[in-house]
Amino acid sequence: MAAALVGVAAGLVAVAPVVVAAGSALPHHGAPVVDSYVALGDSYTSGPAVPSQLGPTTTPPAPSSCLRSSDNYPSLTARALGLVLTDVSCAGATTGDLTGAQAAGVPPQLDAVRPATSVVSVGIGGNDLGFSRIVDGCLSATPWGGTRVGWSCARHDGGEGTDPLTTGVQQVGARVATVLADIRSRAPRARVFVIGYPEILPTTGSGCWPLLPFSGGDLGFLRDVESALNATLAQAAGSAGDTYVDMAGPSTAHNACTSADSRWVEPVLSSRHTFPLHPSAAGMEGMALTLEDSISPHRAG
Repeated sequence: MAAALVGVAAGLVAVAPVVVAAGSALPHHGAPVVDSYVALGDSYTSGPAVPSQLGPTTTPPAPSSCLRSSDNYPSLTARALGLVLTDVSCAGATTGDLTGAQAAGVPPQLDAVRPATSVVSVGIGGNDLGFSRIVDGCLSATPWGGTRVGWSCARHDGGEGTDPLTTGVQQVGARVATVLADIRSRAPRARVFVIGYPEILPTTGSGCWPLLPFSGGDLGFLRDVESALNATLAQAAGSAGDTYVDMAGPSTAHNACTSADSRWVEPVLSSRHTFPLHPSAAGMEGMALTLEDSISPHRAG
């Protein structure tokens, strides 16, 4: 989810500003404002390998390292709802990259949020947790475990006594809470939507080795990691008075072990022209529909 899933997949990513179309007004605190939509986030927002990829020659220009797609879920949502989109998500982004420059030519994402912004989506947190490192440590050469006798990524990453992952998840929640407070100070009237991560693994069973090369014993651990991450994002959103958009529920039947034409997230051994352990084009469509359903009730009639 260094950026984003390193080794197995580049990290959770983000996207650059894309102007779509003006739409109707969005009410907040009783006052209608222009439908200006800013998308913040990592690679699960930007859409690596999802066509068409934006670059420095597009208008407006997008850093190639951000792996932004013209058909990621922010772009699809903006077109469907008639929003003017500024997409600044970028692959490998952490919460720190929302307030600081991620790299040369990639300014702080929060710079895009202005007082007139009416909608903000935030898909962040996986890289803060180090999800890519956790996933890499769980790769298994066989369905029964790795080549190291007695190895378990659950024991290695979960630790003994005080669980370092629990501490890490709590830190992610605190950082996201700070980001949400910053967004509110910059755009007091904006509707803010915190985007959860879609389901990667099947919720039960032994998985689908070698497409997802994890032993049955470690699948439960990885499920718990993603579930804990989504739970802390939901809690941060609720505490801030913002809306959490659950992507895990709608994608349960579309996890990485389902067929290529059904899944929202690609497995490690993915199809051509897709990005391992990241949303496919179908996944971006599903995430967009889910976000649209969350935004629509707030729109003016």
